[in-house]
Amino acid sequence: IMIEGMETVIAGGIESISLVQNKNQNTFRAQDPNVLEATPDMYMPMITTAEVVSKRYDISREAQDEYSLQSQRRTAAAQDAGLFADEIITSNVTKVVVDRESGETSREDVAIDMDECNRPSTNAEGLAKLPPVMGEDGYITAGNASQLSDGFAACALMEASAAEKRGLEPLGYYRGMAVAGCEPDEMGIGPIYAVPKLLERTGLTMDDIDLWELNEAFACQVVYCRDQLGIPNENLNVNGGAISIGHPMCVGGGMGAAGLIEVA
Repeated sequence: IMIEGMETVIAGGIESISLVQNKNQNTFRAQDPNVLEATPDMYMPMITTAEVVSKRYDISREAQDEYSLQSQRRTAAAQDAGLFADEIITSNVTKVVVDRESGETSREDVAIDMDECNRPSTNAEGLAKLPPVMGEDGYITAGNASQLSDGFAACALMEASAAEKRGLEPLGYYRGMAVAGCEPDEMGIGPIYAVPKLLERTGLTMDDIDLWELNEAFACQVVYCRDQLGIPNENLNVNGGAISIGHPMCVGGGMGAAGLIEVA
């Protein structure tokens, strides 16, 4: 734990993007003119960066759809097997239902006890028919990109001595971290720079790692990072990822850690 004097911390995040991306979105000072002048691509939309990665590194539409289908199937299988049950806290919420014909609204109480974004019926034919968001010559579709999702996640971090003193058995051990930057127009390929730094810092090699979790913002960047790093496909995102589970920003780290710990 990097903060001095802290032996136990809870690290977490929450995302309510459904309440943000609407007509009431606050755009005040959304961009810094000084940053924009120095680095024009800094505020490039993420979907545009995904198109850049697809074209720059020749990640075909077929490869992206194939990976996305794999993600959907892996999540469906994991949910059927109950593999996410221990990492999810049931939330009781009130849902607003809008009648499409009359426009009338009603409310009903529901218990959210599983991630709702998975589409088990996804197939290759359906993915191939989806139109690219950015135009006919684009690659990114609603099927090979992550979904806008609400959610929250938290992890308890504790010094080993503190856990031992309390008689707690750790679920996993935090070995280290590394930060690396890349050009803003290819936002999603940061892992190809960060992973080698982390391995060197921890004295590990690629062969020492049994399971990998890479954020699935877009299929193109996962495919590129997987192939560049040499990650075996069978060891990567074994229960799916943001494409099939959802992509609540500020939550991805906790989701990934929980998923890996559960599988391990």
